[in-house]
Amino acid sequence: MRHDSRRVVGKNYRVFGDAPLFHHILNTLLACPSIEQIVVDTDSPVVKSGCKKNFKSVKVIDRPEHLRDEQTSMNDVLKHTIEQMPAEVYLQTHTTNPLLTSETIETAIATLRVAGDRYDSLFGVTRMQQRLWTSDGRPVNHDPNMLIRTQDLEPLFIDNSCIYLFKPETLIKTGNRIGNAPRPFEIDRVEAIDIDEESDWQMAESIYRMMNPKPVARKKAKAA
Repeated sequence: MRHDSRRVVGKNYRVFGDAPLFHHILNTLLACPSIEQIVVDTDSPVVKSGCKKNFKSVKVIDRPEHLRDEQTSMNDVLKHTIEQMPAEVYLQTHTTNPLLTSETIETAIATLRVAGDRYDSLFGVTRMQQRLWTSDGRPVNHDPNMLIRTQDLEPLFIDNSCIYLFKPETLIKTGNRIGNAPRPFEIDRVEAIDIDEESDWQMAESIYRMMNPKPVARKKAKAA
């Protein structure tokens, strides 16, 4: 959870719905029985103090100076994390996925567990079935001369940054949280909304408020 953010200023600790954004993913993770330890990697004093006050069971790792630049690869950050916190399997997610549910996380963990050695990692994806074009006007996934329905197109899948599951040896061997034999794990489009831009924030918060309406206060009737 970085302190600075250029596209949405202070987004990791900005109030989303009824709490700072980072509270939502931590509450979701705390509701997952398969997760033994939650670790927050951050350089943010706001996040650090918020974890200390509200999430006492969460372990906070201070992100070193050389890993704080926004151009730093997340794989490098994860290498530092696993050096500090040894484990058999790691799950990485982001503050910016506030609609992700504990049920989906648990299903992802179970999916990789049941697969055994068939896969060396798992990552969240969102299905896409639209006609795609390159910037110079070339079709990517369809034939313009055969106008088939979009629902009949071969689906493509976007890495939605919601969930990454991997073993430490996978990251060390490949240098990547997604290994050589990954399992794409489909997540509902709405649940997978990732906040990168202000418009993402507005959409995600609107959906959150619809899903979590405030109770309407009822006026007490006056006695006659």
